[in-house]
Amino acid sequence: MADAIDLTSPKAVAAAAFACLDLTELGDAATEEATLALVDKATNGHGSSAAVCIWPRFVAAARNRLGNASPVRIATVVNFPSGDLPVGEVVAETSRAVTDGADEIDLVIPWKAFAAGDEQAVRTMIRAVRAAAPAPVTLKTILETGELKDPALIARASDIALEEQADFIKTSTGKVAVNATLEAARIMLEAIRRSGQKAGFKPAGGIRTVDDARAYFALCEEIMGPGWVAPETFRFGASGLLADILATLEDRSTSVGKGETY
Repeated sequence: MADAIDLTSPKAVAAAAFACLDLTELGDAATEEATLALVDKATNGHGSSAAVCIWPRFVAAARNRLGNASPVRIATVVNFPSGDLPVGEVVAETSRAVTDGADEIDLVIPWKAFAAGDEQAVRTMIRAVRAAAPAPVTLKTILETGELKDPALIARASDIALEEQADFIKTSTGKVAVNATLEAARIMLEAIRRSGQKAGFKPAGGIRTVDDARAYFALCEEIMGPGWVAPETFRFGASGLLADILATLEDRSTSVGKGETY
């Protein structure tokens, strides 16, 4: 277990949030230049973010920029954002990403099929991608909780993903109207606790401030216990959060909530 975060200290929360941040560039107009600029922001005088989360087409360039000794991991997305690509296509996308140097795969489950009652579609997809990205590659499953809506569906999707050996369950793509919420987070964290597995949780989309981060950390401590939060078990999927983290650590004011966050 990691040390418990001092939730009364904005700087302690900001430092922990940076260490658990998947700094993200998944804009529709993303370029290699912008992606590499993001990669460069992942390490600064305050340490390193946990990962960068980028489009598959930029993984090789990011690996070349980071090298093999960097503490910053490279995450990429597959079956993204729709969640309804054929399994074979997603497996091929996954295999290419791993070959190009991805450390982590963020997979959108076929949530539309799942919402229509097809649990097997979710199991088949996760099993196939898990086989294409075996350990030590980290597999995160995106449930698109804002579209599932029903707490029972969110809980069931969480259970299935964990049963199929996902390393993390993640709320959202950031591409829909409702993304990460504390309500969905509670359901997903309770599923992790119920499973007894060493699995992680990643809220993504709409998390922009250190105060937002504190709320998620507090929920994790309530459900999973103090010291559970660490990069191995918790990530934020965000781009806009970095500005407020740095402003807090450097005693600056900032305007947050602008631009895309995923």
